[in-house]
Amino acid sequence: MWSSLWRSRDRFSLDELRFFMERQVMGEFVRILKVSRTVSVSRQLLQTMSIMIQNLKSEHAIYYLFSNEHINFLITYAFDFKNEELLSYYISFLRAISVKLDKNTISLFVKTQNEEVVSFPLYVEAIRFAFHEENMIRTAVRALTLNVYHVGDESVNRFVVKAPHADYFSNLLTYFRKQCIDLNGLVSETLKNPDSDATTVILAAVDEIEDDLYYISDVISAGIPDVGRLITEKIMQLLILPLLLPSLQLDAANDIQIGAITSLYLLCCILRIVKIKDLANTIAAALFCSPEAFIADSETKLNGYVPDNVHEIQQPENENVIEVNGCSKQIMQSLSSSSQVRTEDIISKGVSHSTLRDALLSYITVGDDLQVLGSLSMLATLLQTKELDEIMLDALGILPQRKQHKKLLLQALVGEDSREDQLFSLGSSSIRDEFNCELDGHLQTLKAQYGVACSSLEVGTTPSAHRFQVLHTLVSLFCRSNISPETLWDGGWLFRQLLPYSEAEFNSQHLKLLDSYKNCTCALLEETRGTWPDLLMSILRDEWKKCKRAMEASSPPKEPKCILFPLEKSSADDVLPSESSIISGEKMCKVVKVFVLLHQLHIFSLGRALPDQPPICLPSDIPENSRARTAGLDASGPKLGAELRLVDAVPCRIAFERGKERHFCFLAISVGTSGWILLAEELPLKKHYGIIRIVAPLAGSNPTIDEKHSRWLHLRIRPSTLPVLDPAKSITHGKAKTKALVDGRWTLAFRDDESCKTALSMIIEEFDLQSSEVKRRLNSLLNIEGGIDVPDTSLHPSEASSSTQTPSNSS
Repeated sequence: MWSSLWRSRDRFSLDELRFFMERQVMGEFVRILKVSRTVSVSRQLLQTMSIMIQNLKSEHAIYYLFSNEHINFLITYAFDFKNEELLSYYISFLRAISVKLDKNTISLFVKTQNEEVVSFPLYVEAIRFAFHEENMIRTAVRALTLNVYHVGDESVNRFVVKAPHADYFSNLLTYFRKQCIDLNGLVSETLKNPDSDATTVILAAVDEIEDDLYYISDVISAGIPDVGRLITEKIMQLLILPLLLPSLQLDAANDIQIGAITSLYLLCCILRIVKIKDLANTIAAALFCSPEAFIADSETKLNGYVPDNVHEIQQPENENVIEVNGCSKQIMQSLSSSSQVRTEDIISKGVSHSTLRDALLSYITVGDDLQVLGSLSMLATLLQTKELDEIMLDALGILPQRKQHKKLLLQALVGEDSREDQLFSLGSSSIRDEFNCELDGHLQTLKAQYGVACSSLEVGTTPSAHRFQVLHTLVSLFCRSNISPETLWDGGWLFRQLLPYSEAEFNSQHLKLLDSYKNCTCALLEETRGTWPDLLMSILRDEWKKCKRAMEASSPPKEPKCILFPLEKSSADDVLPSESSIISGEKMCKVVKVFVLLHQLHIFSLGRALPDQPPICLPSDIPENSRARTAGLDASGPKLGAELRLVDAVPCRIAFERGKERHFCFLAISVGTSGWILLAEELPLKKHYGIIRIVAPLAGSNPTIDEKHSRWLHLRIRPSTLPVLDPAKSITHGKAKTKALVDGRWTLAFRDDESCKTALSMIIEEFDLQSSEVKRRLNSLLNIEGGIDVPDTSLHPSEASSSTQTPSNSS
């Protein structure tokens, strides 16, 4: 009974709010605010109101609180916003109100005249701070605007898109453009002076840019009429036409404010995030225009002034333009003759490219690593943009194989040509005419809305010719030796999407790809006699799995933002000498990556299924007469402290510490694809037996007899593993995470010249066996049919610098 008398009050109930309103407490709040001269009172009042509004659950309670002018008075009150803390409380207050907006409550915050909204203080006051330097304030304002847009009140929607309030969207894109220019400055500086700190700054800038684009996408998806059109126009007029597209030409003017790399990233971001059909198709259509079409007004636009009605650039007369079925078409060579022209000759560096699309392809054939990756990212993004019409993908030459097949089936169902060679050949005039008419429509829209005329487009081209050109460009990429394997993998992903069903269409490209594959096979075979043949099999299997996963993925291996950063430095750069085994190992890894890619693409191009594992032969048994069998070793190899027979062992001396020479028995032994140099201590009570004390890799030992001391044998002792295989030990952007591994140097002293030569011959013999086994296991994978000349890379003593020091070890 007593507990009921002391029951706690629900201070946020409807009854409590009614008591609150009837006592005119809101009016008292306003009175206190008017007479107050301290910031603390204003801050406390705003905080109290925010907490109270956030805790209101009942619709009646919300209506009670909002159904007077006191809230609007607080919204429009002239607070002293020089106090940043007070501004934060004020924005939180506005945001709390916006969360409670719906089609009923929003009417309490607007003034109307003739059923049109003429005043909306909540929205107008909030967007004043939309571009505040404080990120949390900008975020809160954006959340508020989205809450307003999602209410769905038609009169409010008309209010926000009318002048002067529509300037918010223009200002939003102007602010975004400045961010893009600032990002370009960071990227340019980082490319000149790679540094991990700069990378962190770029990542932060990228995150903010992508957040802005997601906000723009959310605004569009709110469903306000004309907002999508308005944002499309502003993106094109403020950013894409004056800044991004002009920079894509190889010989872009120095006064362009955004570089090609940054532009490619931004275009990819816009296409991936801002889901506007007209925007995607307009960007794609603009790629068929010449670079000069965008430069005429770029200086004016870059200075910040963009006229409301972009004036139309008059299309120059062209005697080669004719009308076919009401569509403009430019006379060009037929596919039979144009297909003989090399892409590099058409779009080579330093030549004025006819279209921006040609410039994109030129980056792939002659650009550096980042330019190649940027162009590939752009093409892959276009390919994955669902808002892009298939006709534009077909025009660009990147309509995916699966979509081509779907298109062919549809045409067959409606009674059109059913054979691929008819559908995509130049002889099929109906297909060509339909293609040109649809493409011409997009180009006319680009000219009518933005004044960009396309006079140099080879409109007479068929989709087949453009697809053929892209395939040729990608195959040319795979033949380049100065591009990183990771970038080639991105090209491989795109190549697989575009592989044609028609074998005849790809015949010449397949032969060129096969030539590149054979060259890479030779490089792989050289690695069987290189420094790391014992790791070749495991690296090959790992890279096969990774490459297969990358090629069959729904997206390219790398995200577009990767093009903004310099390629990660090799762990050997500026740290190790060029003859280091680590450098040789990283070179081998690159060879394997490229080989695996080309091998898998070769399988794809033949229309075969890709196996989960590379077809490598099984290990062979250890021969009975081998040195390993004689020594008593099995397939697991030698272990420190284990006992072995010292048959064929050669006595030697070595000092691992100055003045502390030790006596060992030397053995070189191989088991399958592995090999070791062993130093064992002879057991005094067990003749011809010893204990393994030191084990070092056989491969990469580079044995040489000293020129002045014929009893001395110099060996290089490489690490047992590669840092590149352990990400924790790799070096990112020039900053070492751990101390780089270096090669050891041994000098073994033997009793006489013959003993030294015997040890050298033992190393060469066992390494030959190791290399032969590696090559044997690769045979089924390489499928050698006498078409590849295996270079003779037998290990022979190389010249070594003379040494006058006492036999010792250095590392």
